[in-house]
Amino acid sequence: MNRTRRRVVTGVLATALVAVAVAAGLYWFQPWRLWVDETVEESLPLAAPVSQPSVPAPPPAASAPPAAPAEVATGTLISHEHRTAGTVRILRATDGSLVLRLENLTTSSGPDVHVWLTDAPVKPGKDGWALFDDGRYLDAGKLKGNKGNQNYPLPAGTDLAGYTSVSLWCDRFDVSFGAA
Repeated sequence: MNRTRRRVVTGVLATALVAVAVAAGLYWFQPWRLWVDETVEESLPLAAPVSQPSVPAPPPAASAPPAAPAEVATGTLISHEHRTAGTVRILRATDGSLVLRLENLTTSSGPDVHVWLTDAPVKPGKDGWALFDDGRYLDAGKLKGNKGNQNYPLPAGTDLAGYTSVSLWCDRFDVSFGAA
């Protein structure tokens, strides 16, 4: 009887341990995200909203189209850990603010993916997967979706001179999905 009881207890503990391991693995790797796409379609950024004056101004005689932002830098995304394509643009709005824009983005979904402005060189293949966190980087925010057109406002006073690349960085696994 004692031997049978020990086997039952061992079986229950083993089953519980396997269940905990499977749950932790699912939480950590989130494999379902490989098949789930999230498309974000944000329009081209213009100037930041201006506060309204206390006295309403007369309407303009002719409605001029809003000024388009000036392109400061551009690059094409290459694939690293995951197949990635699209264009990265850094834009300066008419009010002087900077926006990092991803256009026609297509990549895999993943856990904890961020858009980083970095000082690392972009290298193709496995040589470029893990070097973006070795130097200086600015986290522009969590990736909003794995497809589409997205805007990431950069902090006021960002000096672009020290940054040479953009990486879609998976912070959980310390790897670049793609970079430009």
